[in-house]
Parts: sequence; structure tokens; C-alpha cells
Amino acid sequence: MESLKILVAFVLSLGAASAATLGVVQTESGSVQGENVPRGTQRSLDVFKGIPFAAKPGLLEKPKPHQGWEGILKATEFAKPCIQVSPLGTIMGSEDCLYLNIWVPHGQQVSSNLAVMVWIYGGGFMSGDTMGPNLLGNYLYSGQEMADRGNIIFVSVAYRVGALGFLSTGDSTLPGNYGLWDQHAGIAWVHRNIRSFGGDPENITVFGESAGGASVDHQMLSPHNKGLIKRAISQSGSALCPWALYRNPGKIAEEVAVSVGCPTDEKMVDCLKSTDAATLFLKAPTLAPGTADNPAMNSLKMLPVVDGDFIPDVPSKLFHNAADIDYLAGINNMDGHSVTSMDLPALGNKDALMAADDVKRLLASYTKEKGQAGFEAAFAEYSTEWGSEPSQTTIKKTAVDIGTDSMFLIGAQTSLYLHAVYARSARTYSYLLSEPSLMAGPGKPYHDWVGADHFDDVQYIFGQPFASSWMYGDRQRDLSGYMMAYWTNFAKTGDPNNGDLKVPVTWPEFTNDGQQFLEIHAKMDGNSIGKEMRQRFFHLWGITLASLPSVTEAN
Repeated sequence: MESLKILVAFVLSLGAASAATLGVVQTESGSVQGENVPRGTQRSLDVFKGIPFAAKPGLLEKPKPHQGWEGILKATEFAKPCIQVSPLGTIMGSEDCLYLNIWVPHGQQVSSNLAVMVWIYGGGFMSGDTMGPNLLGNYLYSGQEMADRGNIIFVSVAYRVGALGFLSTGDSTLPGNYGLWDQHAGIAWVHRNIRSFGGDPENITVFGESAGGASVDHQMLSPHNKGLIKRAISQSGSALCPWALYRNPGKIAEEVAVSVGCPTDEKMVDCLKSTDAATLFLKAPTLAPGTADNPAMNSLKMLPVVDGDFIPDVPSKLFHNAADIDYLAGINNMDGHSVTSMDLPALGNKDALMAADDVKRLLASYTKEKGQAGFEAAFAEYSTEWGSEPSQTTIKKTAVDIGTDSMFLIGAQTSLYLHAVYARSARTYSYLLSEPSLMAGPGKPYHDWVGADHFDDVQYIFGQPFASSWMYGDRQRDLSGYMMAYWTNFAKTGDPNNGDLKVPVTWPEFTNDGQQFLEIHAKMDGNSIGKEMRQRFFHLWGITLASLPSVTEAN
């Protein structure tokens, strides 16, 4: 028995010794050294945490190049997040926050020419950081599972949020979009430096979820990223979602100025730039609790704007810039569940009853710009199967559908349509995640009919069912493996079916003739290919309501 232990130890030591590592890496700003993490007997990851890709940014100014450092930067600690409000309601983070993290997988040889995936986090443009919440010891946004299993380089990039990232006067005096410029600076840094880490600078995929997904669209459509991005993946967020662009920022800037004691004349911008950063963040609008008459998403006002520069026009007119960028986008089938529960608390409470009038009020809020005619057209479509006495399940599901369609589906589907229209060499792919929520069912807080809620996809993309295996079952591990395979195959080849990892179902391209999509869940088969996702409701929001005259000013 003792000799067997010695033999096993010897074999393991040989495997560990054979795992490769980059060691010290030279970047444009100086030398960096990360940490080598073993992954089995013949694989490892080099993990680099907290590499600065830009200098500490000036308040309400574009990012500037980092001046570099002497010696070797020990990239073994995550940087502080950009200033934001913590879950406890206090200010956290730092103005000096423009850092990125890199995971590089190796076998027995040092990797080279790997596809690169750059992650942009969500958070309503109000919060978020390069790591996300710490999930029982495992960072949710850790790139280790995706990098190792998919054999790609994973990079996560920080950007400023809230007023510090998106306060704007709507003109050249304070153009805004500083958070988008941060993202761009990170992408550009990766393009210039990733070859030193074993990556292919000509094969960079930018991907993100929610506000991160909308940011991916903005990056893909901006002329400033020409030649930097090869592929893009937008999850539950599009530049065409109603919460992804603000149309009247000047009024908000004046309100913020008054709240921090600044004048609203020609001295306003200089005064705002001399204000304490934390104070400026706290005095600007944040996500507020909603009601059926005033949905929470309407309180998001620190958002990207058309600045005539990074976003030169409304996003729907910029898809020619993505003609050669492969694009994969989709939503979760109940993205609107948690969003709508902020407005209708009874939705998330199994024991609470929801009145039909609550749903009518919510729908009237979302169609307010189109007046009574808009509400009536929308309600007629959503109540088609209600009957004279709709059940609680019917009423609550309708509320979820309204939130999902208006806030997520229409934007994503329109982006896919426009991308397919303008595509030259690029390919287009559409998906719908329908895996039941882990929070649904007997003894759990959600109704048993709740599907994939907003943010549910992230745990599967990042391999949490493997990293925290005790929290999940085989079903979730299967789904996580499928999604990592599709995503990393797409990053390598532009085709989610073609790469190093096998997939359960062949995913067809989205075309404007067939409008095919893949319904993603743990038990996919030949019936998982759909066409014309929720076509009736896409037609309602995208054509019927859009053609009606506006009776109120939109945000």
C-alpha cells in the first residue's frame, strides 16, 4: 500500500511539473506576473489579477493611457471596483478602478494563438465589477472554467458606472459615455497586448449580460472599435432595449448640478468636475423601487447617450459598422420576472394575489408614449387567452411576458434582424434560454412555472455547476457544459457548432427569412429549433405600437 502511494505521488508530480506557465509577461506598460493554478495533472491556468489598462481617470473625463511601472507587477490581487453603492447602501470602490483580469489555459506546452473572450459585466449601468458577487468562495465571474474547458483566454474588464460613467449634458461640454470609453480602452489594450499572453489579437470576442450585453452592442456598433472586435455575444441586453440609451440627458445633468450645489450656467461642468466623486454618484438618479404606474426601469437615467462620437447616431442606424462582426444574441424566456417583481411585489410572492387591474396599469405604463390607443392594442394582444375569469397563474405570467417582451425581447430581436440585414461576411445566431429557475418549485420562493429569470444564464456560462458542484445536479452541469461549448466554439470559429467541444443540437443561423433560433435548456433535442420567436408580440411592439403617433415625450 505504501509503495502505491509513492507511485501515485510520483505520477502526480510528473503531471504537475509538465504543466506549462507563462512566467513573467511583458506588456506595453511593464512586466507582470500572475499565479499558476493547476487544473488536473497536465493542465494549468495562469491567472493575472488587477492589471491596469488605463491611468486613474479624471472625473467625468475619458480614460488616458497608463504611465507604466518599474519592476515586475505582481498581478495576484483583484483591484477595487469602480465607485458604486454597496448592497448595504454605502459607497464602495475607488476612482482608480480601470483594471482587467486574465485567465490563460495551458496543457503541457505554453499556449499560443488562442481565441480571446472579453467579458463586460451588467448592473444597469449603475453597479457591477470585474468579479461580481462572491458565491460561497467562488467568484461568479471567474474565468477559470470557461478558459480551461473551452481552451480560450478569458479577460474581464472594469468600467465606471452611474454618474461617473454616464452623466451627460447632451452636448460637447459634457458628452458622457465615459463608461463605454473605459470598455473600449480595455478592449484596445487587449488587442495590443494579448499576444504576449498567448492570445490571437485578430480573434477577440466581446460578450456581456444585461447592461453588459447592451454595452457589447454599443462597442460592436461604434466606429472606434473598427478592427478590434471579431465577434460579439449579447445576453439579455441590446443597444435597442429601451433602458440602454437615454434621450434627454441635459435635464438630468442640471438636476444633478443643483443637488450638489453647482450652478446651471456655463460654470456648471467645471463645478461638477470639482465635486467629490462619491457625492456626485450619490446625488445622481439611481435605480428606485417601482410601482405598476411607474416601473423601476424608468428610474434608470445614467445611461449611454448619442454623443456624436462614440455613439454617432441612434444605434439602429449603426449596424453597417457590424457588417463583418459575427453576432450571437438572445434572452432568457422570463427575463422580465425579477424586473417586474420590483413593480408588482405580488408577482414574486406565492401567497399573494394579483389583480388583473395591476397588469393593466403596468401595461399602460409601458405603452404610455402611445396613449390609450397603444394600451388598447397591447392589452387586446396580451389578454387574448384570458377568458372572463383569468387564473392567478395566467395573470402573473402575463405580467412576466409584458416585462420580458418590452424590456428585452424586442430590443434583442430587432438587433438580430438589423445585423442580418447589414451582414457581409458575418454570421448571426439567436437563442432563447428556457431552463426552469433554480428558485422555482416546492419549498422555494418562486412559483413552479418560473423559467429562466434575468441573470440565470450567467451561472451556466461561467461553469458554476462545476466550480460549486455541491450546489447543483447533473442537469445543471449538462446545461453549463452545453452553453460553454456553444459560446467558446463561437468565439473560436464564428460558428457555435464548430470547435473543440461537442454540442447536443446543431444551431442554425438566424436569417430574416426563417428567423430561426435555438431554445437552450438541459434536455435539448431536435425540437429545440424554433422560428419567429414570439412573433405576435414582436409585431405588436416593433410594428403596431411603433407606427402609432406619440402622445408623450419619451425618455
